[in-house]
Amino acid sequence: MSHSHQSAQPLSSKRSLPLKGRLKPPGDKSISHRSLIFGLLCVGTTEISGLLEGDDVLRTGEACRALGATVIRHSEGRWSVQGMGLGSLMAPKHVLDFGNAGTGSRLMMGVVGGHAIRATFDGDASLRKRPMRRILDPLQLMGVKIISQAEGGRCPIIIQGTAEPAPIEYKTPVASAQIKSAILFAGLNSPGRTVVIEAEASRDHTEKMLRHFGAEVTSVAEGAHGRRITLEGRPELRPNPVVVPADPSSAAFPIVAALIVPGSDIIVESVMMNPLRTGLLTTLLEMGADIDVLDRRIEGGEDVADLRVRASHLLGVDVPAERAPSMIDEYPILAVAASFAIGETRMRGLQELRVKESDRLEAVAQGLHQAKVDCAIEADDLIVRGRGHVAGGGVVETHLDHRIAMSFLILGLASSKPMTIDDETMIATSFPTFKSLMIKLGAQFEQA
Repeated sequence: MSHSHQSAQPLSSKRSLPLKGRLKPPGDKSISHRSLIFGLLCVGTTEISGLLEGDDVLRTGEACRALGATVIRHSEGRWSVQGMGLGSLMAPKHVLDFGNAGTGSRLMMGVVGGHAIRATFDGDASLRKRPMRRILDPLQLMGVKIISQAEGGRCPIIIQGTAEPAPIEYKTPVASAQIKSAILFAGLNSPGRTVVIEAEASRDHTEKMLRHFGAEVTSVAEGAHGRRITLEGRPELRPNPVVVPADPSSAAFPIVAALIVPGSDIIVESVMMNPLRTGLLTTLLEMGADIDVLDRRIEGGEDVADLRVRASHLLGVDVPAERAPSMIDEYPILAVAASFAIGETRMRGLQELRVKESDRLEAVAQGLHQAKVDCAIEADDLIVRGRGHVAGGGVVETHLDHRIAMSFLILGLASSKPMTIDDETMIATSFPTFKSLMIKLGAQFEQA
């Protein structure tokens, strides 16, 4: 998807009546990407249900096709992947264009790196700004060659993989499931043992899915908050069906909307409750949110539950830096909740937000200023001084960032004056049904 100013579609949201009803957010983006990739690496057919059909995930599906898999959509969310098997991928004939998909491109660099094939990785203007060195560095240690790259290790990047990835022990410089997963995907085809050490545990979907598909992987505590993950190379991966749970990062938007729009009472269905993804829920409960966890169960190897959310009087809290990996994508919408809270909320240690789809830290602060919210950035901390109500009335620059776009549309549902975002088109990358599901609950949007 190319975003030019001609194709930008501004959208406004305005104060809404109480939100009521039930909704199921789309499938988890992280698990959707990985389910397609595991399907590619198995011999046989992997059945997937609940796949997120956003642009980012569809790009990963296209890349799997380019590497030799047969990827078929049967009906909404129901897909199958007939894989090539580990070590048998085909060299792609064309550039692998990942659009806006940071996750898909980084994971696939690991996959390609573990095979003796050459591939070119590229994407849209936003993806071309994102740092890839952190992925390329460990892959080079494993024997992968970087044939060419744009300045600072950015896309477009040409990679020459290796049929014999060297087994390495690697300490990740930041808590990042993408770095860890790229190394593990490359390590799958290594003749030895690949070890990744994290000082702070990042989301563990790759490890869970490796086990689900028959690989031998262990994860043990390392230090106060870290993990040591060990993968035995060259497992026989076997097809196994995947049920994709609802994405907690997408569920965050209706959850916060119901908390801040007076009189709201909604149920958000099948939300993933993986403890490495529930940082936002923990924080909202600390702020005094009225959220009930209903019908906990296991779906597709992950804990899920339905959440009943009612409008609440929120209070400002201090969010510790070590919680960041479990809610890294949810800080923009947490900043919205904090704007309607009483008192100061300090979100600590957000340096990782500076290298997302946009510099999310700056983009959130700019948007809050547009909404007349008192906020400040101190080093890598975001401070929001909430007064229980928000004036609103501004126009927010989204910087092609889907989470900035959705966050400020949610803010407008409870602010005194409407909020306008400069472009809604990129929301489709992660939550294509956002507008229709929110309107069903009672949200008021209009084309600006």
